[in-house]
Amino acid sequence: MLARIWQFVIKEFIQVWRDPRMRFSLIVPPIIQVIVFGYAATFDVHNVPTAVFDQDHSQESRELISRFESSGYFQITEVPEGSARINDLIDRGSVALAIRILPGFAEDLRKRVDASVQVILDGTNSNTALIALSYINQITQRYQQDYQQDYLDAVAPVAARQIPQVLLEERPWFNKNLEDRLFFVPGTIGSVMMVMVMTLTAFSIVREREIGTLEQIMVTPIRPLEFILGKTIPYMMLALFELLIISLVGVLWFDVPLRGSIAILLAGSVLFIAGVLGIGLLISTMSNTQQQAMVVSFFFVQPAITLSGFGFPISSMPPALQWLTYLDPLRYYLVVLRSTFLKGMNPDLLWPQFVGMAAFAAVTLAAAGARFRKTLD
Repeated sequence: MLARIWQFVIKEFIQVWRDPRMRFSLIVPPIIQVIVFGYAATFDVHNVPTAVFDQDHSQESRELISRFESSGYFQITEVPEGSARINDLIDRGSVALAIRILPGFAEDLRKRVDASVQVILDGTNSNTALIALSYINQITQRYQQDYQQDYLDAVAPVAARQIPQVLLEERPWFNKNLEDRLFFVPGTIGSVMMVMVMTLTAFSIVREREIGTLEQIMVTPIRPLEFILGKTIPYMMLALFELLIISLVGVLWFDVPLRGSIAILLAGSVLFIAGVLGIGLLISTMSNTQQQAMVVSFFFVQPAITLSGFGFPISSMPPALQWLTYLDPLRYYLVVLRSTFLKGMNPDLLWPQFVGMAAFAAVTLAAAGARFRKTLD
């Protein structure tokens, strides 16, 4: 049995090595994807194209505008002369938001009454609009506090020093500067691993059928279990090689810390890869052509990434979808990746994730073995 499996593993490696496109796809695309997603995937908003319509033209309004401009979040690209021009700019997509300072802004501040600032947002991109609005609130609140403090220092300096304040002391753990890339890069590693492993594996049996080697395998004494192991072992080794490459990119290129144990990362990766290999083999046994395998893989990969918590919090999903995420191996693997890279967690805290991935791998590999038949149908 072991001799037959070993010969099958050698055949798979030879087949991969002889295919130039396969050799290329194993190294170059994963590196490019990690680098591109590492830079592109972020919740930060910078240099938002902004229009400013200052109808007050006072020192106070100019100071507020300068705070928006110097924050780095907003780039003032338009200074319209009327409200109709604002509508045209937003309709054309030239700006994402417009800040309108109404007449009498400075006069209202000096009279100690509320002064209004209007913000017009393009809500078609709700994520950018919400984040930009939170930045605007922070800047205007800071401006208000500084203005009030300057007034109290001028009219009642003693009372100003006696006013109590609530000081917020921030202590972020594991990601001191709250950098998005430390969150997204480990998630990107898991997503790239899923796509590459499933794509390569889903084509394996289909490719055997298309090039005619499946007929030769049919006449050998190899059993379905041995066939599945012979397909799983080489792709497991190739997947671990890919994991090494893209993890080095994350650590050396993006400065993502690896605080946890490599052994824990390796154990979680083996379980995750085994589960994805099972899905890929199952898809391969049900497909007649590589095009069919690609389409079926797409219908699994896209929901798996969406439900994994890669970019959207699972707790914000409807209850039914939250239960559905337990069938997603990427959900468990992303917890292992982020916990290992950023937190350095021990196995006793990650055992639920290992159990989930182990159960998924056992079910999918068993289903692939049961589904495989040594026939051409």
